[in-house]
Amino acid sequence: MPEGDTVWRTARRLHRALSGAPVVRGDLRVPKLATVDLTGREVLETIARGKHLLTRFEGGLTLHSHLRMDGAWRVYAPGERWSGGPGHQIRAVLATASRSAVGYRLPVLDLLRTADEERVVGHLGPDLLGPDWDPREALRRLLADPARPVGEALLDQRNLAGIGNIFMAELCFLARVTPWLPMGEVPAPERLPSLARKLLEVNKERSLRVTTGDVRSDRSLWVYGRAGRPCLRCGGDIRKRTPDPSDQQRVAYWCPRCQTGPAPP
Repeated sequence: MPEGDTVWRTARRLHRALSGAPVVRGDLRVPKLATVDLTGREVLETIARGKHLLTRFEGGLTLHSHLRMDGAWRVYAPGERWSGGPGHQIRAVLATASRSAVGYRLPVLDLLRTADEERVVGHLGPDLLGPDWDPREALRRLLADPARPVGEALLDQRNLAGIGNIFMAELCFLARVTPWLPMGEVPAPERLPSLARKLLEVNKERSLRVTTGDVRSDRSLWVYGRAGRPCLRCGGDIRKRTPDPSDQQRVAYWCPRCQTGPAPP
């Protein structure tokens, strides 16, 4: 699932491509929106809220989308071949005179009043890349259930919005705890929100995520995706745990030498 930095870049790309111009083609290919016509409405902006995308139009309408595991928005110039996937995977087309934004495999696509956006994003915690970022509130939410494993707490978008499996694994490594340590036992837990914010901020402008400070692709992350390979800090083997083979959303990576705390149940 795309993480907050990826969604932030997607929002910026859509904003730059569409905002300030009227829609000349608005095609929403989901049954509940099939009769909606956005033609002629000016696109005001696209913003990210955690992992959610909100495209606002004049007249007080917002198109809400979520990428989840496989969704993507692609932007094309006039005459450019649409290459994001076969036509039957297209769920949305928003075109102005100069650009076309095409949404592929979008599992969530809703049109709502801008005044009602809280209905779809109001449950989220402080946004790590948003103007509402509040580290004290994020910490309060993380510590509200001290028995909850830190990995689960970080992935819960109601605590702080924008973290996925990659940043969860990297944050736990940097905090030197396994993802299964109870949140109430994490040393200096107040470091987690600020460190999470820092990681997303430094990565939001680039496609290669870097948490180690090394921009070489095989050394850019401490543990994520490195199962069976030596730890960049201690040389021990990085381990991987997937609770359910059919559920890749809860994959965890860790170094048993560098990170203290329980092993996976």
